Amino acid sequence: MGRQWYENGKQLKKKNTFTDFIACAEYLIENKYCSKEKLCINGRSAGGLLIGAVLNMRPDLFKAAVAGVPFVDVVTTMLDPTIPLTTSEWEEWGDPRKEEFYFYMKSYSPVDNIKPQMYPNILVTAGLNDPRVLYSEPAKFVAKLREMKTDGHILLFKCELGAGHFSKSGRFEKLQEDAFTYAFILKTLDMIPAVDC
Repeated sequence: MGRQWYENGKQLKKKNTFTDFIACAEYLIENKYCSKEKLCINGRSAGGLLIGAVLNMRPDLFKAAVAGVPFVDVVTTMLDPTIPLTTSEWEEWGDPRKEEFYFYMKSYSPVDNIKPQMYPNILVTAGLNDPRVLYSEPAKFVAKLREMKTDGHILLFKCELGAGHFSKSGRFEKLQEDAFTYAFILKTLDMIPAVDC
């Protein structure tokens, strides 16, 4: 899609990222590639921001969502220059010390846009030792979802005590993490096979 497409999805045009994603989901549903009852989404870090934003905008489109170490408290994080990456990321997101960027970020920041509505099944993960997305961001997101959402769908928060931004370091531990994610998705799709005893 090229450089121009990328440029049209950053700073004061960031919401294009979310509307493009929603348009893709709508296309898949309208053209019967899948249905709302089967569509599951997954994103990590800045991709977790995407997941959080589209869940607030169009929660009706998805059966389940996985947000791994999600960057969901955009304004708070981008206002704190002591957090690694904050100042170097102003080029991507904008500097919220400037009023226009502050209010624009606030208009899409997932933590700031949770509202009383039905949300799909959601799994949110964090790493206690994550220096890029502090565990408090996803924890705050989940706490606010628990307070505001109006449904009885699954909402899980899993904080890995020995993990950083890229999960635990061992190969088998990473496989276990992936298995947990896929088990969550299969559970929400009611695809867990029966066990014969």
